[in-house]
Amino acid sequence: EVQLVESGGGSVQPGGSLKLSCAASGFAFSSHCMAWFRQVPGEEREGVAAIRYDMITRYADSVKGRFSISKDTENNTLYLQMNNLKPEDTGMYYCAGDHYCREGFLRLMSAFVEAWGQGTPVTVSS
Repeated sequence: EVQLVESGGGSVQPGGSLKLSCAASGFAFSSHCMAWFRQVPGEEREGVAAIRYDMITRYADSVKGRFSISKDTENNTLYLQMNNLKPEDTGMYYCAGDHYCREGFLRLMSAFVEAWGQGTPVTVSS
């Protein structure tokens, strides 16, 4: 059974940092493409960052230069380092996976996600 369990969310002031983690189990993590999405109530879920099986990464324009996605294949864990956080980064952050590594997934389109975690909340406020 595929399981994705996020942690590391919290409340920070603008300009602060957080590091999210996603513990993966039940599938071949090293060969999967993984991503982070976020969602604010009343809005569509949007892609934040993706990482391919060969560690190639892609980012949404809104987070380029501030966020960094990485994978630890020995510990089956996905990370999202978030720096210089802004109020507009507030939302529920979800870990996502796609073992086909489809182009749509790498372009951060939620319709191509095969598996979702339960989410971890991030609040950026002064």
